[in-house]
Amino acid sequence: MKYTWWLFQIVLMLVSVFFLIFGSSLLIGAYTLKDPYSFIMTFFSASFIILISLTLLISFIIKMVRVYKHINQKPKES
Repeated sequence: MKYTWWLFQIVLMLVSVFFLIFGSSLLIGAYTLKDPYSFIMTFFSASFIILISLTLLISFIIKMVRVYKHINQKPKES
């Protein structure tokens, strides 16, 4: 497996972690808003950002683990 694939997966994981942190800070900031409409819109958008970033982070981790297991798989002796 080429090293660029691993590097690309790590970069995607870091981007996902960035959006997870961004969504969390946006969610915390939503509680300081006074307008109920702005609170609802910010709360749901932050929750959506967190949901997508966690899903992508988990999928990247699972993909990397599966490829790593496939690479290190020993051939069966007959």
